[in-house]
Amino acid sequence: MLRRVFLTLALVAAALQPASAATTIRFVTDWKAQAEHGGFYQAVADGLYAQRGLDVKIIQGGPNVNVPQLLGGGAADFGMGSNSFIPLNMVKAGVPIKAVMAIFQKDPQVLISHPRRDLNSIADMRGKPVLISAATITAFWPWLKARFGFSDKQIRKYTHNLAPFIRDPNAIQEGYLTSEPYTIEKQAGFKPKVFLLADYGYPGYANMVLAPQKRIDTDRKTVQGFVDATRLGWQRYLDNPAKGNALIKRDNPDMTDAILKQALDKMKAHKMLTSGDGFAFGLGSMTDEQWKRFYDMMSAQGIYPKGMNYKKAYDLTFVRATFQNFQ
Repeated sequence: MLRRVFLTLALVAAALQPASAATTIRFVTDWKAQAEHGGFYQAVADGLYAQRGLDVKIIQGGPNVNVPQLLGGGAADFGMGSNSFIPLNMVKAGVPIKAVMAIFQKDPQVLISHPRRDLNSIADMRGKPVLISAATITAFWPWLKARFGFSDKQIRKYTHNLAPFIRDPNAIQEGYLTSEPYTIEKQAGFKPKVFLLADYGYPGYANMVLAPQKRIDTDRKTVQGFVDATRLGWQRYLDNPAKGNALIKRDNPDMTDAILKQALDKMKAHKMLTSGDGFAFGLGSMTDEQWKRFYDMMSAQGIYPKGMNYKKAYDLTFVRATFQNFQ
C-alpha cells in the first residue's frame, strides 16, 4: 500500500513538472529595427520560433555593433550578415562562423544621383566624383572599377550626411535601396535616380543569418528550427506585415508606418527576396554557384587570396532541408 502511495505521488509530481525549457537564442541584427528585419520580428510575433522550442531575443544592431565580434565572443548566438563580404572575411580571418541562409537574393546597395539627363546607367558615372564610405573602398568599389572602369580618382568621402549630396546637383553617392532614396525625397523635395548594383550584375547576397560552427556541429536542431521559422516569418511578413511592424516600432520608435511601407514596397518591387535562388529554391536559399561567382570576382580584384576555401563561408544544408519541408 505504501509503495502504491509513493508511486502515485511520483506520477503526480512528474505530471506537475514544467515542460522542457525553450532554448534561448540571442539574435543580433545589423542595424536598428526596420523593415529589412521584418520577417524575424514576424516570426517572433506569430510564435513561429516558440513552436520550435526557441525563445528568440532580437538584439538591435547599430553603428557601434560588430556582429562577427559578438558571435565570436559568445555574446550572441546567431547574427545578421549584411553582405557577402562578412562571411568571406571571417574565412580569411580564420573565424569559424558561417552563413546558413540569405534573406536578400540581391544586395540592396545602390548609387544615387539627382534627376539629371546625362546619367542613365552606372556606366555613365565613369570619371565623375562619387561619394562613398571608407568601408566601400574594399567592398563593391573594386567591382565598379573592374566592371565599369571607375578609378580611385573619383572617390569623395561619404560621412552618411545627406546634406552635401542634396546641395550639389552634380553629386553621386552610395546608398541603400530602402533608405537614402526615401529620405532624400522627403528632405529635398525631389526624387533621385536610383541604380541598384544587383541589376547590373553585382552578385552578392545580403541579410544573411550567421551561425558559429560550434553551434552547427553540436546543435543542428536549433539551427534548423531557426532557419525554418525565419523562412516562414518572412513569407508571412510579405503577405501581411502588421504584427512584425508593431514589434519593430516598439523596438525602434523612429520607425513610422510610411517608412516601413515604402521599404517593403521596394523589397517587393525589386524582388529582393524572390529572385534568383530565392525564386528557384524558396526564401532564404543560397547556392554554391552564386557564392563562387562572388568569390571569383573579388579574388580577381585582390580582396581575397587565390585558392582560399570560400566554401567555409556558408552551409547550404539548412536551407535545402527547409526547402524540402516546404514542398
